[in-house]
Amino acid sequence: MNQPAPNNSKPAPHNVFAIVGNMNVGKTCLFKALCGSNTHSINIPGSTVNVESGTIRGTADRVLDTPGIYSIFSSNEEERICRDILLPGNAEGDVTGIILVVDAKNMRRSIAIALQYAEYGLPMVLVVNMIDEASSRGITIDTVGLSEYLGIEVCTTIAREGIGVRSVAAALDRMRVPHSQVTLPAPVEHFLGEMKQLLIGNSHYPRALGLLLLDGDRTARTCIEQKFGSGMLQKLMTLGEACTPEGRLPFHISMTNLYNRQAERSAAEVVHVEPPTRSSLIITLGSMCTSLSTGIPIALIVLGLVYLFVGTFGATYLVDTINEKIFENHLIPLCDALVAPIPSAFVRDMIVDPDFGLLPTGVFLALGLVLPVLLCFYIAFGFLEDSGYLPRFSLLLDKIFKIMGLNGKGVIPLVMGFSCVTMAILTTRMLDTKKERNIATLLLLLGSPCAPLLAVMLIVLDRMPFSATLTVFGIIFAQTFSAGWLLNRLLPGRSASLLMEIPPLRVPKPVPVIKMAVVKTYHFMKEAIPIFMLASVVVFIFDRLGGLARLEMMASPFVHDFMGLPDKSVQVFIKTVIRRESGATELMHLREAYTNVQMVINLLIMTFLLPCLNAAIVVIKERGAATGAAMLVSVMAYAIILGGVLHWLFLWLGITFA
Repeated sequence: MNQPAPNNSKPAPHNVFAIVGNMNVGKTCLFKALCGSNTHSINIPGSTVNVESGTIRGTADRVLDTPGIYSIFSSNEEERICRDILLPGNAEGDVTGIILVVDAKNMRRSIAIALQYAEYGLPMVLVVNMIDEASSRGITIDTVGLSEYLGIEVCTTIAREGIGVRSVAAALDRMRVPHSQVTLPAPVEHFLGEMKQLLIGNSHYPRALGLLLLDGDRTARTCIEQKFGSGMLQKLMTLGEACTPEGRLPFHISMTNLYNRQAERSAAEVVHVEPPTRSSLIITLGSMCTSLSTGIPIALIVLGLVYLFVGTFGATYLVDTINEKIFENHLIPLCDALVAPIPSAFVRDMIVDPDFGLLPTGVFLALGLVLPVLLCFYIAFGFLEDSGYLPRFSLLLDKIFKIMGLNGKGVIPLVMGFSCVTMAILTTRMLDTKKERNIATLLLLLGSPCAPLLAVMLIVLDRMPFSATLTVFGIIFAQTFSAGWLLNRLLPGRSASLLMEIPPLRVPKPVPVIKMAVVKTYHFMKEAIPIFMLASVVVFIFDRLGGLARLEMMASPFVHDFMGLPDKSVQVFIKTVIRRESGATELMHLREAYTNVQMVINLLIMTFLLPCLNAAIVVIKERGAATGAAMLVSVMAYAIILGGVLHWLFLWLGITFA
């Protein structure tokens, strides 16, 4: 849609896209993935609502992140913004295209809102988000058929994981005006036809403008008055009064029902839902999963199986096999031989130094340690999602989570924290109140080891007595519960009741689960490996300049004297701040320098000390600068104090985990 500007001339005007859609469909996740941190808030004229505006990376195009909307005929102020922002003069330049984000789990509602936005006559791309959650519920969407039906590009994404975002960015240049598929009542069509004749010559006449005018929308009136004068506005309003369809229902309700009925017929053509199993055994098991007496034992069995698969098989067998058979026996010697002819010892060491080398710590440890365990984690998590067990797990823990100021939906962000804390913080948006979102964010910062750190924990703890594992995870879970209980009493506000769809329990399909796990692992590693490499180079140069030794000396009173850790823990913490998984791999690299009790303390401090840089940025962005900074400082102080307390407590009790 952009045309390159000729030399020595003004740049071509950039496009302005509005991200719209129902509530809780992943609009903001997509917005942040497209724009990164290059965003700011703008106020919509005539309202008290701010929306986020950002620039798509690598372009001059701007994107507006709008609030959630149920229907363009809604009267709520935030929802009015989502329809009025598309009218001329209500954004940072007129909106030139619509990015409609929809929930793959509820395509009837999604198609209804798409049909309504089609009335604006603007180019559109449809983003079907959360396809992994739809797949886990047995929902298959014919995206090709949906694209043909609407006449626009249809993309599929998992926005919280960053999957499919590039395809959305690429589709923006192929935007098309969608087909108008809804036949309106004859009086309404007559009014729109008359309005079109009166406004002839206008370069863009949106049918939505006429519909909103019939609904009494004040912004539509202002738009017409500013562009065509008060006389035209009065003429159209008089015409509208004569053409308004008769009926007992208000105009906005009758119109919304009309679009919903058409969407229901359309969804039946493009959405296939696997029928729930009729097996009495599966139905009985599904009921048992939500009963306390049987659900708790089932949950313990499920968690035990996940631990065996991710911890024992992935973190021990796969990691040891890959490192021994591939890296130690072949790749590391080969790389040493390849860089040997390089005349500069500094360059050689930067590439293959066993402590901070680009390849050993930036690439090989990531591929040999993080990748296999992360893949196992995504497979296990995928089976839990696909089976329909996760929502039951949420329902089972609802009463316990209420003690912590959350409801059962809080299980999802906290469980996702064991995958990626950054993404988990983003998913706290699914919680209903500000209090719940703040509590969940703090609990994620305090006690959620992300998948790479969890991988290292499992590998390290597998080589220690089981008491070390009980201590680490016991402290994590105990402080999570106690912190939640305390925050529930200290923070003002209320907690919402649990309202969640419980899909039927079913036997998961291994092939789609494994395919999705591979895709998620690939996208994660593609983003993470460059960060690993950058962290290795930064720490290598910092060490050669003597900075690491000085920092170790400065931090020694805290690290060595107060917490009882080796001075080299400083470099672990530095890499942890850059990215948690990078610090985790560095800890693995230095594990011979630690005693068992030091390793336990170090693992706990890495969990509590500070999130990676990405997570810290997201916290500040999501919770605001003041609240986010207070959370991060509090967590850091808590981690340092806890490290010292544990050191002296273990010393006093004579605990060594030997």
